[in-house]
Amino acid sequence: MGTDTENTSAFGIDSTWGWPIGGALGGALGAAAFGLVVWFADPDIVAVAIPAVYGLDPVGVVGWGIHIAHGIVLGLIFGFLVTRSRIHGIIRTSAETDALSQTSVALRVIAAGFVFGLAIWALLPLIVLPVWIEAIGTQAAADFPAAAVESLAGHVLFGIVLGLVFAVLMDLETRPAHSPLEEEDGR
Repeated sequence: MGTDTENTSAFGIDSTWGWPIGGALGGALGAAAFGLVVWFADPDIVAVAIPAVYGLDPVGVVGWGIHIAHGIVLGLIFGFLVTRSRIHGIIRTSAETDALSQTSVALRVIAAGFVFGLAIWALLPLIVLPVWIEAIGTQAAADFPAAAVESLAGHVLFGIVLGLVFAVLMDLETRPAHSPLEEEDGR
């Protein structure tokens, strides 16, 4: 097996880590950063409310474990999404403005992480969590401040750290990209 095969993930991104490891590590570190923001605002959110969402008692570091596991899963989703040809092509598209055209792919991946963090905040704690809490009927989980500034800041921080770690571990510069936003020759 040649070195090119060993350093390329199944989807052609050159890296010794591969997108799943980049996504999982970025998600874990992003969740840890997010958890610290929430922990300093109100330690009971991580210690009590997160386990309560699953009907668990707040024992030891269960809340932290669940929170980091969420980050890993979301990091894997992010890694999968940004390495698909359509999204990768958008990230690599040459912008027609001077400011955007001078930004690196790494900075664009960090920006994608920021957007991903905002999307996760809008989807999971604002829409999915209330429905889930209603379904399980636990009061401790209802204490989770989904729309609070700490939740928004934490999700944005999660996305930025995720994008930063992913950009550091992955080589998205050398992968050929086709922008779905640009016209192809001959059409």
